[in-house]
Amino acid sequence: AFRLRRGSNVQDLRMLLVDDVLTTGSTLSECASVLRKVGALSVHAATVARG
Repeated sequence: AFRLRRGSNVQDLRMLLVDDVLTTGSTLSECASVLRKVGALSVHAATVARG
């Protein structure tokens, strides 16, 4: 489970998640979901490799 650190504010921000290896995508998906729920304007992801 992921959550934002207390005092963090992503309201109306464009977020970029960076991960070294994408396997199932579940980690990025869960992080993106949390960010959208707390008000991120958009969430995109970039990975270095797929494994």
